[in-house]
Amino acid sequence: MKLLIVEDDRSLSRSINDYLKMEGHICEVALTLNEAVQKADINKYDCVILDIGLPDGNGLDLIREMKSKKLTGGILILSAKSSLDDKLIGLKIGADDYLTKPFHFAELSARINSIHRRNNYLGLNEITFNEIRINTEDNQVYVHDKLIILTKKEYDLLLFFIANRNRIITKESIVEHLWGDNVILTDSFDFVYTHVKNLRKKIVASEGRNYIKCIYGFGYKFIDS
Repeated sequence: MKLLIVEDDRSLSRSINDYLKMEGHICEVALTLNEAVQKADINKYDCVILDIGLPDGNGLDLIREMKSKKLTGGILILSAKSSLDDKLIGLKIGADDYLTKPFHFAELSARINSIHRRNNYLGLNEITFNEIRINTEDNQVYVHDKLIILTKKEYDLLLFFIANRNRIITKESIVEHLWGDNVILTDSFDFVYTHVKNLRKKIVASEGRNYIKCIYGFGYKFIDS
């Protein structure tokens, strides 16, 4: 997932960033409300981890901004024990969940994954697409009930395709979703082709259908048929 961490405590934001990156996520950090608004305007995030108390404003304003612009992505509020009113307001205006400080990073990760499942897969711990079955709890993929071994990027790519099935997905959007700002964009997207080819090959090798179609000049489409 691509995550935005909005937290002005540099030590805490760095620790959250390091932990979630170890979990395989793409993370960006904003230390102020203004920086968070700018990042949310130009990037698409699967989830925003949002501290309410920011040096230049209230984090609730970011929620209002995202909702007014119909920006997608989950929102998880981080708050102090004493800020019950802010938490309730945050949930009312569009946040998905809240976590009270101090918290365990494992709990933070579990809340983020839960929000992602609710927003993209109706809260399911298991996603079934024809002969493909994905267990989102242990990140395992089965084709005709046979386990196939995918890399982290291939697994994330499959989820991205299924969530956007029957839509044309550009190579640029795949790069942004899987690598975020951690890759230098060039005119060559051979590495995207390699991941798509390997994912397709593993599904077909287990007698699954070839759902991934190349749309020349645009990108790919995961066909629901």
